[in-house]
Amino acid sequence: MHKWVWLASGVIASCSTVLWAQDFNARAPHGAEQQPAFAQQTRAPLIQDQTQLLTQVVAEGLEHPWGMTQLPDGRWLVTERPGRLRLITASGQVSEPIQGLPEVDARGQGGLLDVVVKPDFTKTRQLWWSYAEPRGSGKNATAVATGYLSADERTVQEVRVIFQQQPAWDSTLHFGSRLVFDAQGKLFVTTGERSVRSARGLAQDLTTHLGKVLHIDPQGGASTKAPIAPQALPEIWSYGHRNIQAAALDQAGQLWTIEHGPRGGDELNQPQRGLNYGWPIISYGTEYTGFDVGKGLTAQEGMEQPVYYWDPVIAPSGMSFYEHDLFTGWRHSLLVGALAGQALVRLTIENGRVVGEARYLQGWARIRDVAVAEDGSVMVLTDAKNGALVRLRPDDRQLDQKP
Repeated sequence: MHKWVWLASGVIASCSTVLWAQDFNARAPHGAEQQPAFAQQTRAPLIQDQTQLLTQVVAEGLEHPWGMTQLPDGRWLVTERPGRLRLITASGQVSEPIQGLPEVDARGQGGLLDVVVKPDFTKTRQLWWSYAEPRGSGKNATAVATGYLSADERTVQEVRVIFQQQPAWDSTLHFGSRLVFDAQGKLFVTTGERSVRSARGLAQDLTTHLGKVLHIDPQGGASTKAPIAPQALPEIWSYGHRNIQAAALDQAGQLWTIEHGPRGGDELNQPQRGLNYGWPIISYGTEYTGFDVGKGLTAQEGMEQPVYYWDPVIAPSGMSFYEHDLFTGWRHSLLVGALAGQALVRLTIENGRVVGEARYLQGWARIRDVAVAEDGSVMVLTDAKNGALVRLRPDDRQLDQKP
């Protein structure tokens, strides 16, 4: 039987000890002299929410789980960075690794990353996944593959690589990579700019896939639109990104993304096709050394401002819009996993602007991915060598402490 544990916004519960977390907006920013471009672009007012959370560990013993997607029958496909894909039932049964996936480069931040299916999975059994693909001589790059889950659910068959980020690079950092289907069934793919100084400037280069949001045909990988500029690769949707590890569609079908900043400057964006989001020319953050990024600019003509940014960082990974009534008052909220922030972050958004922020489970775990189950519960993956798939529900005493 699973065990439920009560936790509240800003509360850490460990055995009989309860610790209250300090106001997360009280910490000084790293870019102390930087000023937001508009009101509430950062440090939005705290949401006054006394929601109590119940956490249920559905499955544990997962090695650095990274991505998940719910199948129509309620089970979950979950990736582990070392290269394993598993099926997990609602009762917590974890399958043996599903065979047939290509080799991954699991060094550093690399490995098996996101996984998605379409609503017609029961009929087609098709799935897609992103991963760090080894390219030889120490080089690697983000790739996306597709295949079909066998009837016995032990292997993925007819595997095809439909996208390969170009160019490959000798780096173990900043692969992205979230996968999101748009309302027309095309696939958004987010990438990173590989972090190293010699590569990061390519986020501005329209002849590369580094630091981009890409938009492709999920069956063949090709773009279905004309290039955004004469010299641009046709699959580029937006550019000037650092390392996007969170992406989701809102209720209107619009794409939102969150990317890691350096030392400060995590960014929430609503990427529009053809627009430049500035990295590494503008940033609300500093280098890890404490020096300015480039010339220290936070704005420049022709470059988009983030909808919202965090300084200090939360290290965002995984997000989902909440479109259910199980959590009172949460409908339309954006839920974000925080790695360094070790929290579930909730943002309220009105007219394209963030108007409130709350953090739950502070100090509890590094949250790598966030999804909303069909029943309205919130599912999170904890990023650890002994990681877990965890279900979050509001405190309902009718549960009588039973799953």
